[in-house]
Amino acid sequence: MKNAWRPFGTGKAPRAFCVTLALLLVLLPAVSLAQVGFENQYTYTYDYWGGPVSSPDAYRVKLVVDSASLGLTKPMAVPGSLFVHGDRLYVVDSGNHRILQLKKAGDAFALERSIEGFTDGSSGGTFSSPGDIFVTQQGDYFICDTGNERVLKLDKDLNLLGTITKPLDETFDQRLAFMPLRVVADTTGRAFVLARNVNKGLAKFEADGKFTGFIGAMPVSRSITDQIWRLLSTRAQREQQASLVPTEFDNIYIDKKGFIYSVTTTFQEYDLLWDNARPIRKLNTVGTDILVKNGEYPPIGELTWGTAAGYSGPARFSDITVMDNEVYIALDKIRGRLFAYDGQGRNLWIFGGSGNMAGYFRNAASIEHSGYNLLVLDSLEGSITLFEPTEYGRMIYQATEEYQRGEYSQSADSWNQVLQLNGNYELAYIGVGRALLREERYSEAMQYFKLANDEVNYSKAFQEHRKLWVEDNIAWIFALLVLALVIPLVVGRIRKIRRELQEA
Repeated sequence: MKNAWRPFGTGKAPRAFCVTLALLLVLLPAVSLAQVGFENQYTYTYDYWGGPVSSPDAYRVKLVVDSASLGLTKPMAVPGSLFVHGDRLYVVDSGNHRILQLKKAGDAFALERSIEGFTDGSSGGTFSSPGDIFVTQQGDYFICDTGNERVLKLDKDLNLLGTITKPLDETFDQRLAFMPLRVVADTTGRAFVLARNVNKGLAKFEADGKFTGFIGAMPVSRSITDQIWRLLSTRAQREQQASLVPTEFDNIYIDKKGFIYSVTTTFQEYDLLWDNARPIRKLNTVGTDILVKNGEYPPIGELTWGTAAGYSGPARFSDITVMDNEVYIALDKIRGRLFAYDGQGRNLWIFGGSGNMAGYFRNAASIEHSGYNLLVLDSLEGSITLFEPTEYGRMIYQATEEYQRGEYSQSADSWNQVLQLNGNYELAYIGVGRALLREERYSEAMQYFKLANDEVNYSKAFQEHRKLWVEDNIAWIFALLVLALVIPLVVGRIRKIRRELQEA
């Protein structure tokens, strides 16, 4: 038989197989070395052209906390929100009508108490499907008791301090139930409540519980079809059309300066390309969006999206957290990914995904931070994943914070160390360039901005470089201008004298 099996080493085909196997054995160590630094997490960013670029891991999984590790007799049921206060982590276990208070114990978390009710004088009360908790600097609690249509303010001993209920105000539709989902409070004690079915923004309540209106209403967004239809409609038809209302928020977070970050999943996909959707907003005290967007692309999550693995469409952020260095991380509930941006709106890193192994999520519901560590709640798994930064991630934060403190030389050194770990990281080139720009080393800054395709900063550096060049060469420039004016006069005078001599 011509195709009968022959032992290795006899014939061309077996020899080719042996050669291939030998090459694979030689290349295996190289593959392992290439994967060192990715820490079993897939991390990437987007380049100037909008293409994904792999990078070393910024974070690694340190710990996974679940009902079993906490020793809960009643497992968590659809937990919906996290909050970190000092060394304590609060988990809103909505399905069990309770809030779990965890305390950090070494590298793990232990259950400190289960908050299932409160004391009001001689009587008490319980929660019904709580949605959120916020802990003030004084240790007081704001709890969204969603099922009971109220927000409770309790002290650390769970004594009732006040209750926020449906505002009896003409600006609030009295036909709607008051269903508070999220709450934050500023240093003065004012509470900002995100309620279901309320599309006028965040309801603001003073420290005494008085309702004082709404802030941060989302702008009205009309689809192209709606706009064309209105143009073609008569006045009577337009009056009969239903009026459009602003879209709702999905989650909120207040940073240490009192700015409220919000995320929304209600937008048209094409609005993302024109930066009209604004899935992430930063609200000041009057509700104006002041989010800085100096990146090549707005902070919208994925720049390209398809239908791979059964997921389609752009990122839809379920939550957001903001660090003290103004870096904010948004959590995509569609693909379970984390997107980090600096205070200028430039993407730092992206990682995560959908799945049931460590570092991946089935339903990414909430995100919090403790220092540089990140905590992500998976509501379907009933687990909290704790991520800690790698050396690469810490170096990015260090470079960012040094620049914020005005330590430009140190920042440039830190960014150069980042480049040693990831030579394709465009933000590091921009970071070095910005530091050099602050140190008035414009020519060097231009080189780094050119490598990062940063046209805006390159133009700034070029203008300053040109200004310095003019100042350094003003004498020569002035001399050349004088010569340019005098020489034609002298030449003309000489020619005139020659003509007069010739005529004489």
